[in-house]
Amino acid sequence: MNQQYPSLLLEKAVTEFSKLPGIGRKTALRLVLHLLRQDTDDVVGFANSISTLKKEVKYCKVCHNISDTDVCAICSDPRRDSQTVCVVENIQDVMAIENTLQYKGLYHVLGGIISPMDGIGPSDIEIDSLVSRVTDGNVKEVILALSSTMEGDTTNFYIFRKLAKADVKLSIIARGISVGDELEYTDEVTLGRSIMNRTPFEGRI
Repeated sequence: MNQQYPSLLLEKAVTEFSKLPGIGRKTALRLVLHLLRQDTDDVVGFANSISTLKKEVKYCKVCHNISDTDVCAICSDPRRDSQTVCVVENIQDVMAIENTLQYKGLYHVLGGIISPMDGIGPSDIEIDSLVSRVTDGNVKEVILALSSTMEGDTTNFYIFRKLAKADVKLSIIARGISVGDELEYTDEVTLGRSIMNRTPFEGRI
């Protein structure tokens, strides 16, 4: 039975909120009703922040991380080790690794991993830009820090093949992370140790 709403405006707002990942219609209704109870200025500020985010946020032209400028704060920081690049699936993974305070190199955000079941191939993520970055720059080590899943391992192997002729050290984070775990949900201590205890990647899935 469909939920009956006393207002079409309320129903429309609930429908929009329920499009967010992990938000069902009941949760969406609670969020919308919460906003209705807030001061108008607070709600306008909330809406403006989302609109401004969408219109003005940038993606770093070097590593593809979210940024307020063309080059993100990490890539432009002279204190970072520019010879080491950590390859991650998404922006949440950058945040997770940064929270460990163990890694001082740069990043490369793929924007996904190879997943034929989901129709995601190598050309759909930022692998070609990684290859160009490694072959054109002064990168000495590439750390593969993708989730310990079949899709992550497949992506690792593909990158290994693409960089096989490059004069660069390829390593992979230590398997302190359980097989099948998503990187962003791993605790900071385990993730930090996995980065520090990385091992050479030999191209085996």
